[in-house]
Amino acid sequence: MKTLFLFDSYFGNTEQVTRAIANAFNPETTIVKWIRDASTEELSGTELLIIGSPTRGFRATEAVNLFFKEKLPTDLHGMNVAAFDTRIDLDTIKSKVFRVVVNKGGYAANTMAKQLKRRKVRLVIPAEGFLVTGEQGPLKEGELERAFEWGKEIANSLAPH
Repeated sequence: MKTLFLFDSYFGNTEQVTRAIANAFNPETTIVKWIRDASTEELSGTELLIIGSPTRGFRATEAVNLFFKEKLPTDLHGMNVAAFDTRIDLDTIKSKVFRVVVNKGGYAANTMAKQLKRRKVRLVIPAEGFLVTGEQGPLKEGELERAFEWGKEIANSLAPH
């Protein structure tokens, strides 16, 4: 099964999560790319598309938004997809007011999942967020293992039974 991972990353955290998720898939049929380097043609023959972005200002990065706007077809004909983000761990924010603002503002994964659903895809698993301990990271302890397990859950959901 051809699996295409597209991601953006500012401080390396989202890239680490992407690669941890990708480790749950067959490396011979898995492509991992920065989203800015991806083309529409690469979607051809893709059976599973997984998109990851850091949450920046309550949404995906500019590169991810540009890909959705300019390169991602409006109809993906039932393609299997999943979306994830990296986000700050609310427990690490000292200001109660800022915690509320961040929590209410939303996260990139949920927005990406909504945008993908409009393209007639099959969201194989709910959007997920992986935690960083500060604006630049690092990832919270155990997040790479959780990412790998999330990838296994996706792979198992698509395996022939």
